[in-house]
Amino acid sequence: MSTSPTASKDKKVEEKDKKGDKTDASKKVEEKPVPPTPTAEIKSNIALIERAVGDLEPRFTHRVLRSLTALRKRLDNKIIRDAIEENYPSDSAVKTSLLSWLPAAPPADQSMDVDAAAQPNGPVASTPSPKPTSDPVPEVEIYFRLLLIHHLHASKDNYAKSVELSKETVDKIQQLNRRSMDPIAAKIWFALERSYELGGELADARPMLLAAQRTAALRHDDDTQASLINRLLRSYLHYNLYDQADKLVSKTTFPASASNPQLARYHYYLGRIKAVQLNYSAAHTNLQQAIRRAPPAKVAPGFYQAVHKLFVVVELLMGDIPDRSTFRHPVLQKALQAYFDIVKAVRTGSLSEFQATLNKHASQLEADKMYTLIVRLRQNVIKTGIRRLSLSYSRISLRDICLKLHLDSEEDAEYIVGKAIRDGVIEGRIVHEKGWMECEGRKNGYGPEVSEVFGRRIGYCLELHNQSVKAMRFPLNAHRKELAAAEGAREREKELAKEIQEGDLDDEGLGDF
Repeated sequence: MSTSPTASKDKKVEEKDKKGDKTDASKKVEEKPVPPTPTAEIKSNIALIERAVGDLEPRFTHRVLRSLTALRKRLDNKIIRDAIEENYPSDSAVKTSLLSWLPAAPPADQSMDVDAAAQPNGPVASTPSPKPTSDPVPEVEIYFRLLLIHHLHASKDNYAKSVELSKETVDKIQQLNRRSMDPIAAKIWFALERSYELGGELADARPMLLAAQRTAALRHDDDTQASLINRLLRSYLHYNLYDQADKLVSKTTFPASASNPQLARYHYYLGRIKAVQLNYSAAHTNLQQAIRRAPPAKVAPGFYQAVHKLFVVVELLMGDIPDRSTFRHPVLQKALQAYFDIVKAVRTGSLSEFQATLNKHASQLEADKMYTLIVRLRQNVIKTGIRRLSLSYSRISLRDICLKLHLDSEEDAEYIVGKAIRDGVIEGRIVHEKGWMECEGRKNGYGPEVSEVFGRRIGYCLELHNQSVKAMRFPLNAHRKELAAAEGAREREKELAKEIQEGDLDDEGLGDF
């Protein structure tokens, strides 16, 4: 039988309609929810803070603070003003104090508010939320002050104003003396240090930070103590006071319960201190911990780049060549271009190429505070060149070494070659009478240095396992449910045994048994 052309057309139309319905349904599924406005997000955060204070659960406050980085980028004067007016009564003294740090509202905004109030039956009118009758908890005021400080950091003209607001907020926190305010207080100290740094007065904040650190240590306030230690280390390293920073690390104990971002900063500062003190293996370990604990690269690209810059230099100072995949990372590719050129110069062992690369990128390396560390790589470049010569020649004169490595004199070449032989970089000996170096082939690829490398890797893996086990979280009082279930089972067994002994159960009661 042959189908008519009209019937086939109808079938095609039906199939197209079905496909269109499927695509519409898939589009509806793929639609993402609309994110809340900054004012609504601030209001929900205030509800979480009040819940944290009421239930004595600081995890709700930590949830609010985790959203601070994304929220502060969306703030402006109108959003903060609307949020304050929405969450405080009209006759509140705290509201007046908070609004005094913002510029006066322009007349246009006031007229728009009046028009919206005068037209309740408009096409886009919405029911206004009822005004609160009392002030929220004091933690909410400190949270608003934190938002104000970060908002003032956005303009260079408001740096002095942010310092004044930070001082006033710190004094208010110390007067209130509420332990439920500790997580927000830690962020306030970070904002205070940032205000002084932007204003060029970072050294002036150091006595205040030291006094607050002693108080936090006595109160066992881990959040504030971790933040203050990092703030002090940043202040010391900003002015190249590495001895004072090392003394602070030796005299204090960093809280083990600190958050991962604070631990990442602390390990990064330790890595910088150890690298300057020539303790490259300890610096390498600390920087590995900083990279592991750091936020994702797209969330905190600046910190991720700073850690990897120091990590690459420390690896070169240890005599290792960094992995090429590090320089191909999309966040690191552009930032590490100068360091990639340094790695290529060190790998080739050419002292002239290394010096030319160093001069080319001197301004960037000085801005990154890496110039003095990279200057130390000169000896590593010479050792690499000597190692390449020892693999290429069984015997080479000191004069040829001096020419190939661009050294000043044969005495320098003899000293450097002797030190390389003594350090185990090459295997050979210097024939002083004839003025040449005789190289010996390596017997095998194993030795004590290989076992040390494997020992470091195994230690790192064990430490990673221990930290992962410590970071595991379990539901509170979960064992009590198991104990209650086991106790109930034992009671049922006792009742069943008692009934069997008394003969109350008949054959039907035993069931399948």
